[in-house]
Parts: sequence; C-alpha cells; structure tokens
Amino acid sequence: MCELEHPLPPLEKDEYVLDTDRVRQVVGEVRAHAAEAASPREACRLIEPLFRRLLADPDWLPKRYQEPARESGMGGGIGQWLLFRAADRSLALFSLVVPAGAMTPVHDHLAWGLVGLYRGNQDEEFYRPEPGRLELVRRRPLSPGDFYALLPPRDDVHRVRTTSAVTSVSIHLLANDTGCVLRHTYDQASGEARRFRSGYVNAACEGPVGVDLARASS
Repeated sequence: MCELEHPLPPLEKDEYVLDTDRVRQVVGEVRAHAAEAASPREACRLIEPLFRRLLADPDWLPKRYQEPARESGMGGGIGQWLLFRAADRSLALFSLVVPAGAMTPVHDHLAWGLVGLYRGNQDEEFYRPEPGRLELVRRRPLSPGDFYALLPPRDDVHRVRTTSAVTSVSIHLLANDTGCVLRHTYDQASGEARRFRSGYVNAACEGPVGVDLARASS
C-alpha cells in the first residue's frame, strides 16, 4: 500500500495510552486491512465498517478523553488526546475535543485516514489550496456517526467548528503520528501555508509545539 513519509524517529514500542481490549482490537484490524489494501482509498473503504461501529459505541471512550484542555498548546480549550500510536509512527488513534463555539484553523494532516464525529455537532469546511488563495470545496453539518476520509494531497485540508451547545468530540484514525509531525495551517485570505505541530494533551513530541491554533485561526 502507498504510504506517506514519516520523518519522526521511531518509538521504542507501540504506545497504547488507552490500553483496552477494544482499542487493541481496532488497531489489529486496521493494520490487517491496511496491509491488504492496494491504496489509501481502498484501506479507508476496508476500515469503514469497524470505524462506524466505534463511533456508534457510547462506552469505549473514557470521559477524560472527551474533555476540553485549557492547558494544551492547541489554544481555545481545543484538546487533542492520544489513544494509540504505532512505534514506527505509521498509525495514530486520537480524539479531538472542540468546545462549543470554538473552531480550528484551516489545516492539513499529511496522512490518509478516517475522521468521524462521536459527540456534539460540527460544521466542516473542506478546502483546496490554490496559488494565492484557498478554494472552498464543500461545507456541511456533521452529527454523531458522520465520518469522512482524508486522502492527501487533494482531500486533506479542512476546518471544523462546534455548532452544538455541548463540546464536540471527533475520532481520528490516521496514518501518521498526527500530533507530532510538522504539518500546516493556511491563511484563509491568502492561502499561505505555515508549519505547525499541534501536539497532544497527554503525550510528548520531540521539540516544541509549533503554533497556538486559536491565534492561527484569528
């Protein structure tokens, strides 16, 4: 299967921050499907049924991983909680918590994978970077259970905003160590890309977190 580069040094071993039978089962099934897939698109298609079941299960994700994180480097109370990452940085499972009324900047992920809404409601906007601008590709509301594939380089740049009165929680299953890789935010007016590292609330990255997402979105 085609993979993106992972420039981060390997970890000593797989890191199960949330070490439960359910998470280990998901990781095992994802790895098996990814190994048999001929492309990232096919991998996402094969993984969809188990991801759908994960979003529909109200009991597997502890409350602590559904809470905003005022102390995080993401800004605005946005918390990125690591649940699992592979030793070779080729897979990560994490929750992204966005308080009511808050939104991320326009950003990329540099990895294929699936993102789905677990709690709350969001508006999502997908963009395509063009010379000197960002082209809005689609805008849509998301409810719990809705999910979509990220497939770089064309389908990878987006922004989400919580529209519910409660905090929104989305589940990310992506083919890199997303919180630690250097990726990009995009200026909505000019399309200018700026490098950043989002970090995790509950796991370390090599080097400092790049930017405050709340400031980047202003």
